[in-house]
Amino acid sequence: MTVIVLTNCPAGLRGFLTRWLLEISPCVFIGNPSARIRETLWEEIRTYAGQGRALLAHTTNNEQGFTFLTHDHKWHPVDHEGLTLIHRPAAPPQPSTRTQGWSKASKRRRFGH
Repeated sequence: MTVIVLTNCPAGLRGFLTRWLLEISPCVFIGNPSARIRETLWEEIRTYAGQGRALLAHTTNNEQGFTFLTHDHKWHPVDHEGLTLIHRPAAPPQPSTRTQGWSKASKRRRFGH
């Protein structure tokens, strides 16, 4: 079983994938192509995705029963003791919008009373 999810990819790429896979939802493709066809599809996706992103997941003979590949995603697969996990980059810290208060306690802290 193979699942491909596209984001912000050209319409021509979607049409190309419908030759071998069924589009069950916009930009979500599913099917059971051979390994050779799956690798060819992935190379075509990487070539023609443009500014888009792509994710390919397929069944395999490992502990999890599947594996996946990503193209231009911020989240990346990482092998962790034989299991494939997703590494999500940490969100950048948000600048504090808190301002100095004007309460009596705040004034005492500020001026050392």
